[in-house]
Amino acid sequence: MSNIFPLRRQTYQVAIDQVMVGSDFPIVVQSMTNTDTADILATVAQIKELSDAGSELVRITVNTPEAAAAVGTIRQKLDQQGYSVPLVGDFHFNGDRLLRDYPECAQALAKYRINPGNVGKGVKGDEKFAFMIEQAIKYQKVVRIGVNWGSLDQSLAKKLMDENKIAGFPLSAEDVMKEALIVSALDSAQKAQDLGLSADKIILSCKVSHVQDLITVYRNLANRCQYPLHLGLTEAGMGSKGIVASSAALAVILQEGIGDTIRISLTPEPGSSRTQEVVVAQELLQTMGFRNFVPLVTACPGCGRTTSTVFQELAQDIQTYLRTQMPIWRTQYPGVEKLNVAVMGCVVNGPGESKLADIGISLPGTGEVPVAPVYIDGQRAITLKGDNMAQEFFDLLNDYIMKRFGSGQPVELKTSKNIPIFQVK
Repeated sequence: MSNIFPLRRQTYQVAIDQVMVGSDFPIVVQSMTNTDTADILATVAQIKELSDAGSELVRITVNTPEAAAAVGTIRQKLDQQGYSVPLVGDFHFNGDRLLRDYPECAQALAKYRINPGNVGKGVKGDEKFAFMIEQAIKYQKVVRIGVNWGSLDQSLAKKLMDENKIAGFPLSAEDVMKEALIVSALDSAQKAQDLGLSADKIILSCKVSHVQDLITVYRNLANRCQYPLHLGLTEAGMGSKGIVASSAALAVILQEGIGDTIRISLTPEPGSSRTQEVVVAQELLQTMGFRNFVPLVTACPGCGRTTSTVFQELAQDIQTYLRTQMPIWRTQYPGVEKLNVAVMGCVVNGPGESKLADIGISLPGTGEVPVAPVYIDGQRAITLKGDNMAQEFFDLLNDYIMKRFGSGQPVELKTSKNIPIFQVK
């Protein structure tokens, strides 16, 4: 990591199966399925898809007896197919009963997500919370105590409001609500420890749906505990709105050294893949310089000098190719995620950007000589000509990856635009 970044806030180190969360480890990307958990085949398929995309933890809804009964089988099928990604159970309202009635579920999950505002009220709520913590202790599971703006314990909020009224310098109602979020999380964590759950089995989150509120809450929370913090803007929204809002909020907090695991809570667009939230989380961390997940493609935005769409299509094909190969390349080509590729559209910035990349191509703009210089490790290596430049660059890229990061035999595949690409066995 570059020294332009602040030191991470120091936290406890939490082991979620083989995934480590905390300040001594990389920031973890997680996601959540939107299938009916009782539908075992659909849930397994989506977990695999999310894992292949790079999700290091996957949360599933456990809300009914049918869902709880399915969890053990889901874990078994994933293990049989070589997917070890830890599963997180999302519990609300009836989590105590489901954990009690379905011990296979309690055992199969790596982490329980508990929302104090939805566990229950008064003595009954305390008993349900205590039972869930006792199950986590029994099975040696991690617990995320996740407080949400939309499901805050109203009795706690009222108590703090009443205390605020008689204070000498009362806070605004909005500030009291933010404090209630933090107090709910910290008090619940302390209750869990009082029940015997060790501090290194606890992760906290305080999620709200507005950028400035999230920044304020997490700054405050980070100053008051050493638990690892899960970041996410809840109900972020759909498409570019959700991506921009989540990135704006999380980037500020991450830049301050706060945050140990993140999720981008996007509303899926109709027909879109659930993996989009994983891609956005990875790209946020990678563009900020915190982690490397997949080779980056630098491509110019285009202008009047680039009326041809060749560079756009090539950039898209390469970016898709690199991301789809990563499930294979993670083990076969260690370090390939740090690769930088440039696909440029004209002579203005093309040669310069291509030289700065590990491998780059500067395609001809409108009216330019129809040749494309390729730069490898900063040096001009070859000049491509003719109608087959895109395929020839794919060949050079594939050869570069194999030589630099490993060796293997290429197997020809096809992109959507019928440009042959290669996958290494």
